[in-house]
Amino acid sequence: MRSSIGLRSAFGTLRRGHHSVGIIGAPFSKGQPRDGVERGPDLIRAAGLVEKLKGQGCIVKDYGNLIFEEVPNDEPIGRVKRPRTVGRANEQLASAVERVKNDGHTCVMLGGDHSLAIGSIQGHASSRNELSVVWVDAHADINTPLTSPTGNIHGQPMSYLIHELHSKIPVMPNFSWIKPCIAAKDIVYIGLRDVDPEEHYILKRLGIKVFSMTEVDRLGIAKVMEQTCDHIFSKVKKPIHLSYDIDALDPSITPATGTPVVGGLSYREGIYITEYICQTGLLSAVDMVEVNPKRGKTEEEIKSTVNTAVDLLLGCFGRVREGSHSPDYKMPEP
Repeated sequence: MRSSIGLRSAFGTLRRGHHSVGIIGAPFSKGQPRDGVERGPDLIRAAGLVEKLKGQGCIVKDYGNLIFEEVPNDEPIGRVKRPRTVGRANEQLASAVERVKNDGHTCVMLGGDHSLAIGSIQGHASSRNELSVVWVDAHADINTPLTSPTGNIHGQPMSYLIHELHSKIPVMPNFSWIKPCIAAKDIVYIGLRDVDPEEHYILKRLGIKVFSMTEVDRLGIAKVMEQTCDHIFSKVKKPIHLSYDIDALDPSITPATGTPVVGGLSYREGIYITEYICQTGLLSAVDMVEVNPKRGKTEEEIKSTVNTAVDLLLGCFGRVREGSHSPDYKMPEP
């Protein structure tokens, strides 16, 4: 039996009931072409998220859903589709996330599509300055407006946020408010298995830490999480922004999503990631995105996807599976 003393002494005692959670719903679908993903926030709530968080001792404030407006005459800019609508929605979301953080909560953003990470991470950074980002996803979402093969902004959000890519981002309407706020060295990807050639080049060029599904298979998820934390805590302990796309998991578990890719994380691996990050005591904001009931073929597929999203969020806030033990992670000395 592994002891959790090392982790707990490094991060302070972590007990049930010490999490204050602020939930913001972002029912937004315009960063990609498929209707239905805007229903994600309400479905995740309807599956009992708030009650279950309270049941495991969390203090929860639900800020409700943002209301997004369609911007008229939103013609493409180059390849980029619906830039004005996406830019405006993310500006609203950034303000909402900043408010949740300034109120003293760990922010949970329920999407919606993954273009919303622009506003979620920007708003988080506005309240906390430097962040570490753990991006759990089948896709890297780091295309720039110039490299994107589809023009859908849900495949581009990281490129707007990274300091080192700032010179590659053209001027676009409703995007001028965005300021790069993440360094490449503070990002870790987990679960990648469908990456465009241009994204491969960007990831290599910037030296971003990536654990593809090949690495997850080779190392095992425990070693992946240990190395993730070694990487992001190697110099300064920064707050963690966990951006979790439900398609990171294998579609046999979470089929109701817009761009499923076979060969993904198992349920246990997906949950382990959240438990491990919770144990660091540095989780500061979470995105849960791309739950799309219209992409489920049956009620059972929808239910499995939504319930898994809830379980992942519960893992972020102290739910421990029966008989499990905290990982023995010791914080490196500064």
